Amino acid sequence: MNTPIIDPLQGDFPEVIEEYLEYGVMKCIAFNRRGTLVAAGCSDGSCVIWDFETRGISKELRDKDCIAAITSVCWSKYGHRILVSAADKSLTLWDVAKGEKIARLTLQQTPLQARLHPGSATPSICLACPLSSAPMIVDLNTASTTVLPVSPTDNGNGAGPPPSRNKFSDGSAPFTPTAACFNKCGDLVYVGNSKGEILIIDHNSVKVRAIFSIPGNAVIKNIVFSRNGQYLLTNSNDRIIRIYENLLPLKNVLNALDNLNQEEDEKDEIEKLKAIGSKSLALFREFQDSITKVHWKAPCFSGDGEWVVGGSASKGEHKIYIWDKAGHLVKILEGPKEALMDLAWHPVRPIVLSVSLTGLVYIWAKDYTENWSAFAPDFKELEENEEYVEREDEFDLMPETEKVKDSLINEDEEVDITDVEKDSAFSDSDSSHGELRFLPADPLPDAPEQEDDRHVIVSRQGYGSQSESPLSEEAGQNGHLNNHESSPAEEDTGVVTVKRKRKPSEKVLNTQASKALKSSTVMENN
Repeated sequence: MNTPIIDPLQGDFPEVIEEYLEYGVMKCIAFNRRGTLVAAGCSDGSCVIWDFETRGISKELRDKDCIAAITSVCWSKYGHRILVSAADKSLTLWDVAKGEKIARLTLQQTPLQARLHPGSATPSICLACPLSSAPMIVDLNTASTTVLPVSPTDNGNGAGPPPSRNKFSDGSAPFTPTAACFNKCGDLVYVGNSKGEILIIDHNSVKVRAIFSIPGNAVIKNIVFSRNGQYLLTNSNDRIIRIYENLLPLKNVLNALDNLNQEEDEKDEIEKLKAIGSKSLALFREFQDSITKVHWKAPCFSGDGEWVVGGSASKGEHKIYIWDKAGHLVKILEGPKEALMDLAWHPVRPIVLSVSLTGLVYIWAKDYTENWSAFAPDFKELEENEEYVEREDEFDLMPETEKVKDSLINEDEEVDITDVEKDSAFSDSDSSHGELRFLPADPLPDAPEQEDDRHVIVSRQGYGSQSESPLSEEAGQNGHLNNHESSPAEEDTGVVTVKRKRKPSEKVLNTQASKALKSSTVMENN
């Protein structure tokens, strides 16, 4: 019980639920590269895009051919495209600005996760991780698939459909490849298998370039890179989140692997791949709950890579653990008593989004408190009352201090009012003038009046007892909303707008009565 918790003043990380988003039953979420837009996949097959600044819906992407739940959403590098994978085994590529479908492909297995190539502005190549087969590279333009190897015995030819009962050909334990991701530039694919190995694969030649074994050889469930590409995060079945330092260069990585291959040329093939792997990754830190030993779900880095966040996979609890990169536990966020489905950290702000089992998206932000302390005239905060000493030139038309400041100003210096300062969170290579950051508002039409037997979802802006917050005590105990009719789990079609006539105020009623009295008096006089 002596888990160290550092001083929360040492960094910015979320602390409380600031707000929540509600639209049908949302399953997964993803920020665009700037954090201005949020894409959420729903259980009815639609993908809704929120403007994160206004918390309004900017666009809804709905495929008539897809009615199954969305399993993952992924933005392209500059936000012009979105890749959506669904439980009906489909992959759909969307044009975000136009709201049009670019390509659609159906696989043989349900893709649990799909990621677009990070090196292209308008990618058509993606990495898909099916339910019970090896990860594959998919070209959405040509509808071609290339299965990636999950074991060094595949010899770079790709792994076909798994054998019966998902066992290796040598009779070893069954495998279920569950994790794969691109590196920062998209040159390599890092694949985690059930033997606790990380395979570094050149997806163009479909060849294993290195092998790295994690401690314990447990099944790797998640694998993700930090934004800058310097660290790799893995989540294993041994309930430990591990961070590895990427020792390979971010550019010309294939040439670096060729050089390492020449240095280890004297060894046999497997030993050579493992030797290259030891020079490609190095264990940096391990994270776990040493008391409860919980499994983790959807772990990820913060936007700057300084924080690591992981959600508890236990049923009936909505806990989010936050560590700093040094390995200290800094915060445990406890939400409603409902399971956590997905997590996403804002790219540039201390904000975390979490998806609950009921389909709500909670926005966790830092708890800013107002300070009502006293301030002196120079805006210096005072802890207690002090006697104020007036300066001699304080009430002069031009104080001496202002004269000194004016003398330091160069009036001939030109002020740049056209160029925009670059964001320190993005490198020069990431900057683009054609990036899609916002979408015009696309209001949804009001639903037609229905019969009384239709369930109605009322948001928290509703009236009186018909609207209750999902953060209520009863909702926390039962894992559902207090109002049974307002539960998003029962209606996947979105929020139904209910029109109500506003009751006239007392002032308006008095004005109308006086006008009626005057008119009746005039008629009697006539």
